[in-house]
Amino acid sequence: MSKNGHDNIKRFMRGLIKRNPGEPEFHQAVHEVAESLLPFIREHREYRRARILERMTEPDRIVIFRVTWEDDRGRFRANRAWRVQFNNSIGPYKGGLRFHPKVNLSVLKFLGFEQTFKNSLTGLPIGGAKGGSNFNPKGKSDREVMRFCQSLMLELHRHIGDDIDVPAGDIGVGRREISYLFGQFKRLQNRFAGILTGKGLSFGGSLIRTEATGYGSVYFMEKMLAHRGEDLEGKTCVVSGSGNVALYTIEKLSQLGARVVAASDSGGFVHDPQGIRDEKLEWLKSLKEARRGRISEYAEEFGCDYHAGKRPWGVRCDLAFPSATQNEIRGDDAKALLDNGLLGLSEGANMPSTVEAQRRFHAARILFGPAKAANAGGVAVSALEQSQNALRISWSRDEVDSRLREIMKNIHEKCVRYGEEDDGYVDYVRGANIGGFVKVADAMLAYGVV
Repeated sequence: MSKNGHDNIKRFMRGLIKRNPGEPEFHQAVHEVAESLLPFIREHREYRRARILERMTEPDRIVIFRVTWEDDRGRFRANRAWRVQFNNSIGPYKGGLRFHPKVNLSVLKFLGFEQTFKNSLTGLPIGGAKGGSNFNPKGKSDREVMRFCQSLMLELHRHIGDDIDVPAGDIGVGRREISYLFGQFKRLQNRFAGILTGKGLSFGGSLIRTEATGYGSVYFMEKMLAHRGEDLEGKTCVVSGSGNVALYTIEKLSQLGARVVAASDSGGFVHDPQGIRDEKLEWLKSLKEARRGRISEYAEEFGCDYHAGKRPWGVRCDLAFPSATQNEIRGDDAKALLDNGLLGLSEGANMPSTVEAQRRFHAARILFGPAKAANAGGVAVSALEQSQNALRISWSRDEVDSRLREIMKNIHEKCVRYGEEDDGYVDYVRGANIGGFVKVADAMLAYGVV
């Protein structure tokens, strides 16, 4: 990039930081997009004149409210909650709810901004949003979680709707939380509508929704490899995390002939050179989904190594799938992966690679699937759940999986269209950013000054 290009990015970011002080995660997300988009926008006068990117970095609205609830000991508790409705130019707002003590406005703005591009890439008519609370569901009883969710919905129901904003789950918000939220909405509104996704199958949920983000991340890697004339068969893989995204990334990799040798949680990681598959994977699912246990128990059960307080990025592998949380791969982690022969990486979590890590991967010209493309499978099947709810039908597992595969294929094709360089290398970050931008930008241009 020329000196003038770098100066334009610095000038743009100075303005954004001045308007949004103290929001490092949001700054990081916008900077990564600006590096790809500002050169593209300079070549397209209509986007530059309408200041589309400046407008896209401002949420349509942010709702902030208090959630008051009572714990099992009769004590009154108060948490803060947000809904960041970022951009609805191509459809109703769509994005998850996150319950975690580290949730703040910066994190939710970064997630909502990314969601706008991700949702656009799916080709489905859904806008971008994100929300959540600094409530921590860990260690809470089911009744405490129920009371919190019901209290939160007392305010949230005013701001959502099937043609307005359709939240889903995220970190700390699984089927239990979605069920309590949906039940309260139904009671308050006296109608049965598809205003939340990730619901139970008995009341409007979709098959494959739980697996979708993990499966989609693998399908995207499969397409990146195929574009280079390779496949997943026999590849050694490392996956971080052990929640839904990680578990079903491991499952799909195993089904397609790869061998997953590591998984992790907040306490550390396990290294199983024989591979996490078949009965071992089913045991791990039970540990994490039913018993909510620790990954160290896997090492005890199957006699493999456990590394407390560490991430799995030092393990030799062909492919990596960060599937835990943002900024989990730092510059030194990226170097370790590359030194150990990394061929490709598909981001199952949201923005799991720091700026330094991304630059190392780009310089090494490996296959790098950014989150807004690689982990779009979750929101894609959420949108398919919306469609099934609107039509009052349920599609089979094979039909939903087939649609998910097709969506991930189309996302890959968009990334190649906008990111392929003269020598055949595909800059998937650039391709995803431009591919997600164009559809939203064209809609915003069509609306005029709104």
